[in-house]
Amino acid sequence: MVCSNGAIVLERDADAPTGYSRRFVETFDPADVLQRIRPHLASGRYAVEDEEGVYLYSGGDFPDGALEANGRHVEFEDLLHVPATRVVVISPGHDLEDFQDVVERMGLHRVSYSIGWTAWLDIAPDGVNKATAMERVRELHDVARTHVIAMGDGRNDIEMLEWAGEHGRGIAMGQAPAEVIAVATEVTGPITENGAAAVLSRL
Repeated sequence: MVCSNGAIVLERDADAPTGYSRRFVETFDPADVLQRIRPHLASGRYAVEDEEGVYLYSGGDFPDGALEANGRHVEFEDLLHVPATRVVVISPGHDLEDFQDVVERMGLHRVSYSIGWTAWLDIAPDGVNKATAMERVRELHDVARTHVIAMGDGRNDIEMLEWAGEHGRGIAMGQAPAEVIAVATEVTGPITENGAAAVLSRL
């Protein structure tokens, strides 16, 4: 199971309390990127996911369901010292276009990042995304690239759809943004029309 935009890969483990154990974990030092972002988004809300999947957050509450139930509020400075699998930044005061402009001005380096449906920024370790994690899983189970199928609807799915589509199928959901649809090999119906189920039922 690929989690945290590719930074964590879980595998079934009957002996683990949750039924899963961590097979691969990628972390990075979030201090530089957080300190670079904050002057641009002083009123933003910040969260760091650690290698155990626990979110520490600062700067106000996140929308219901956005973070796991075990999230914990801390001071911003405390976020700087957590080995991170993922950094999340939201800015409720920005619309998507303004937020994209702000992010472009930040000059983020040595990290991978994507912008979500709203003013939501996901930051991962450099070179890590859903595609890199999916390739690890594919190699682990010796699955032919021609047998790969990936479906997605977000900007953080772009690399995964490109990777899947090189030899297999990279499928965009019907409600995906234009830049996501542009990299897909095919498009299914939106979630309101059970587009993913339609693809799976034909396998």
